[in-house]
Amino acid sequence: MTNASTAATCPHCTQRDACFPMDLEPSQRILLDQLSIRRIRIKRGEHLFRDGDAFKAIFTVRSGFFKTGLATETGHEQVTGFQMAGEMLGLDGIVTERHMGSAVALEDSEVCAIPYARLAELSRELPVMQQHLHKAMSREIVREHQMMLLLGSMRAQERLATFLLNLVKRLHARGFSETELVLRMTRADIGSYLGMKLETVSRLFSRLTHEGILTVHQRHVCIADAGRLLGNQAQAAIH
Repeated sequence: MTNASTAATCPHCTQRDACFPMDLEPSQRILLDQLSIRRIRIKRGEHLFRDGDAFKAIFTVRSGFFKTGLATETGHEQVTGFQMAGEMLGLDGIVTERHMGSAVALEDSEVCAIPYARLAELSRELPVMQQHLHKAMSREIVREHQMMLLLGSMRAQERLATFLLNLVKRLHARGFSETELVLRMTRADIGSYLGMKLETVSRLFSRLTHEGILTVHQRHVCIADAGRLLGNQAQAAIH
């Protein structure tokens, strides 16, 4: 992994609430300085970690975009998620102390690396920190369950609709448009994530564009008619 690393300045970080509870006492905040958090820059296409790497830290995305994936027995990659600013990476390594998948930057990105051994010690000293960490893990579990619902109970167009609306909703919560987005991932990545062939993803984008539901220019997507994009089944899954 080739990258630049600097010491993090947590008190002034816009993503601080993703890493730590906001209601810590001043005396408790001092303990955070002992974590030796590092800010790491990752170039587009580089790995933050790979399958089998030793687990030493969990990561919070400060800026940029990542995809996570698993290698199948046939050597192909199965995309398991896409992470953006304010979301965590690397929790998969806690159980075995080895990462069970990989994380690749889809654009030039920056993460904060939080040493897990010290974080675990701090969590024992600060129950509120332990609760915060457990909530982060719970969010990952919920996300996996939503993915199982997505693949198991929806038709192809409903999967794509739910994916796009979930993505734009997450981006909108970070100050971006609620109708427009730039897809950092390829259509092949989307297909892998949704359990569809590349040809199916391309055909669905073409159909939705032809029907006036989407406007697509390369990777820029505008949701022109969210009501028509969503079916009843997708509507239930997105909320």
